[in-house]
Amino acid sequence: MDTNNIIAIITTTINTIFSNLFSSIDNNLYGVLDDIIFISKDILNSSYFEKFLGTSATEGILLICNSLIIGFVLYYALSLLFSYISFSSPMRPSSFILRVIIFTILLNFSYFICEQIINLNSNISLAIRNVGENIFNKNISFSTLIQNLNSVVSVEGESFNVFSLDGLLKGFISLGLFNLVFTYALRYIMIKIFVLLAPFAFLSLFLNKTAWFFQAWLKSFLSLLFVQIVISLILLLTFALDFSSNDLFNKILCVGSIYALIKANGFIKELMGGITTDVSFGLQNFSGLLR
Repeated sequence: MDTNNIIAIITTTINTIFSNLFSSIDNNLYGVLDDIIFISKDILNSSYFEKFLGTSATEGILLICNSLIIGFVLYYALSLLFSYISFSSPMRPSSFILRVIIFTILLNFSYFICEQIINLNSNISLAIRNVGENIFNKNISFSTLIQNLNSVVSVEGESFNVFSLDGLLKGFISLGLFNLVFTYALRYIMIKIFVLLAPFAFLSLFLNKTAWFFQAWLKSFLSLLFVQIVISLILLLTFALDFSSNDLFNKILCVGSIYALIKANGFIKELMGGITTDVSFGLQNFSGLLR
């Protein structure tokens, strides 16, 4: 067997391996992305999750937060007592009592408040995708996106060559998909964590010195949710591309749309603050939660 035949066999084997790998990714992961990214209030429909948070003021995290109210009241009472000695100016008792009443109610309805915020965000992103469905007569989702992308950069057939430009572009798309899965799986978990932190966030509003925690919580929670709307807009613009055209410019735009989806978390962090779940940023960025 001569050298040329050996090289041809090796090249064919490598192309077959990568073709099967890319096809497996297309067939399995894109559908998962739709469930991970487009979050609705159903994300909170878990018996274990409800037990953690508590369905009444005497259960779960709500019980802990309602117990801590006594600590906040004692702290204010001591601060008010020492103010007569140090001549400082604490919050007026009437204002503090009003705060306690209002934020205790919000604290105990924090689960419902978060559920409605998530539902509103879901409805906005769904409305954007419905507009795209009416325009393009296609389901605006990742499952449909892969069909369009494969019409531009396909892995089917014996002509696929991982060492060609199309092969490199397909490799970038597939690696980008893995990034998307991990990034938005982390976002999925973080949204649940921030819902569990909601009672503590409302509890922090009892005193001016601790109100910063609510501001950080709200900014981060809303930024995690708002990503979903931005992704819907990016998908809408992606489906506006001419997938019937097979020129290089159109292929580059398709790859650019995947890159935009990957960096959407970072864009939102720059715009609104809060935290990012982009795995390419590194774990040190979670320190932004307390900023």
